[in-house]
Amino acid sequence: MPDTIALIGLPVSFHSSYLSGSARAPDAIRAALRCESTNMWTESGIDLGCGSILADAGDRAITASGFREEIDAEVARLLKSRFRPVCLGGDHSISYPILRAIHREHGAVQLLQLDAHPDLYDNFENNPYSHASPFARIMEEGLAARLVQAGIRAANRHQRAQAERFSVEMFEMRDWRGAPEFRFTGPLYISLDLDVLDPAFAPGVSHPEPGGLSTRQIIEILQSIGAPIVGADIVELNPDRDPLGITAMAGAKLLKEIAARMIENG
Repeated sequence: MPDTIALIGLPVSFHSSYLSGSARAPDAIRAALRCESTNMWTESGIDLGCGSILADAGDRAITASGFREEIDAEVARLLKSRFRPVCLGGDHSISYPILRAIHREHGAVQLLQLDAHPDLYDNFENNPYSHASPFARIMEEGLAARLVQAGIRAANRHQRAQAERFSVEMFEMRDWRGAPEFRFTGPLYISLDLDVLDPAFAPGVSHPEPGGLSTRQIIEILQSIGAPIVGADIVELNPDRDPLGITAMAGAKLLKEIAARMIENG
């Protein structure tokens, strides 16, 4: 397994509902990551600014008509070059084409989704590729062998039925009594929607949902993962709603801790 992780920006908001500022998120997360107020060290003692541990592949211009094929091809290119991708969204619709490329390389992965919303709609607002639907597409195509969702607090009747249909392991905030012990055997893919965080910690999202997790609780979940991680995405930052950069800084912090686990777990 290579040690080099590639950041790739996917500035997509074609499939957002309500607000569409997430297309400007990759630059905001990069700026927070490089901000002189902090450093590139992870809590486990890895300097991500050292050597070629963390490469930046820049942003990929994505078109509305070809977004699935274009994202799939870009992630496939990184995988072929022996990088492990960390994709900066953009809205959550990017996860489906990313997982198509990951599946060809690694088969059906285990999938950890950290999110306030299940994103399992079969067809949201007459758009089956909405940012509210990627995990329905992923599961119906068999791109993931297992889907674990944590932080959920906005599941409706339809999405609960979809979760049952796809045997989703849903850990809802109403039942949260401390982080469950997540056991993954890998390969593992992590999809992190920043609205999993309570708005007190991450106000800069398009769909804030009170009653969420703290930044420290998400870090604890990430640091507990023992399985090899083959890729990740960080999505749904909306810089228009983040004037103080609080959410971007949280995203950068969580990016560093994901990268640390990718390196440490091999």
